[in-house]
Amino acid sequence: MPVILATDLIVFFLIAMAVYFAIGSRKEGTIKTAWHELRKNKLAMLCLAILSVYVALATMDSIRWRDAILEESGKAALTPDGAIIYSPQALSVLDRVFSNIRTNTEKTYSTPLSSRQYSKESVEKPDGTIVRDYPILKYPGTHLFGTDKVGNDVFFIALKGVRTGIVIGAGTTIIIIPFAIFFGVIAGFYGGLIDDIVQYIYTTLSSIPGVLLIVSFMLLFGTSGYQGGLLSELNIRLGFFVPNERLFWLCVILGITSWTDLCRLIRGETLKLRELEYVQAAKAFGVGKLSIISRHIVPNVMHLVLITFVLQFSGLVLAEAVLSYIGIGVGPEMGSWGNMINTARLELSREPVVWWNLLAAFIFMFGLVLPANIFGDAVRDALDPRLRYR
Repeated sequence: MPVILATDLIVFFLIAMAVYFAIGSRKEGTIKTAWHELRKNKLAMLCLAILSVYVALATMDSIRWRDAILEESGKAALTPDGAIIYSPQALSVLDRVFSNIRTNTEKTYSTPLSSRQYSKESVEKPDGTIVRDYPILKYPGTHLFGTDKVGNDVFFIALKGVRTGIVIGAGTTIIIIPFAIFFGVIAGFYGGLIDDIVQYIYTTLSSIPGVLLIVSFMLLFGTSGYQGGLLSELNIRLGFFVPNERLFWLCVILGITSWTDLCRLIRGETLKLRELEYVQAAKAFGVGKLSIISRHIVPNVMHLVLITFVLQFSGLVLAEAVLSYIGIGVGPEMGSWGNMINTARLELSREPVVWWNLLAAFIFMFGLVLPANIFGDAVRDALDPRLRYR
């Protein structure tokens, strides 16, 4: 039985956008010109390849289904009404591809690629004597980043955090863009009272500490619904869809509190565009205001939207890690680099120190944030004709 979370729609929408830009790069226009410039930048293409790997992992983790519970005879278990009973655990394609890493658990901590446990235990030797020693692992040398307190593979936990980072970065930006375009364009184009009201709205939102808004919103909406882990029949609608999800509400509140900066940029650009000759000519010919906005204003601010989408993505990934670290991010049962850092906070204070949980989260975050920033700079340069022809 397939299972679709509300945040899966964000990943699918991101893939649809990538396909749209891939098709647009073959047609004459701004996208093809920008792609031609990007192809000359080898570092940008390398970063794009790395980002594509992250998106592929997030996609694999967004396609999941529940298996039927089997009886001893090998047949699917049925309810008294004759319906198939499904497992409460929905395994994704990522879970099934890396099933060996997921199921090869140890007793407790082990260092990366180690063959022995990290802490000593009482071990019985072949001659019957009992000594304190480091026990041999069940799966020695197979854990790339070691194991955590309960013996789970840290590399697989970090892989599960990829989808959360992509959803937070892309999903929140997708929510930001409609707010910013709508309010920024109408404020810059119409001016007057409308401009004053929009400025009052985003100035008020900017003056309130974002953390306070996020905490209050998550306490209202994020405490119920799917938190990660096992699925409850109460969370499933239409037999396969899970609309109420903690991660989805986190994207919503981050989007509501983060659209003001882009709105300011679009408002300023619209103030400039409305005074240009072709806009004044359209007004002189009697073209309606909505037509001018849709044909002349919005297309000419989309470069700001695209650049902001790429550059703000990395900041939102880091924001998720911080929010999960202070306990108001995603649920503890959902893979997240913030949860890994929060766990490492306690592990760094023990003796001996457990450092590989923090290292794995740092490497995966670094591998996503740095290429996103570099690729964002390359996109900005490709879309700016002054830099292109300099």
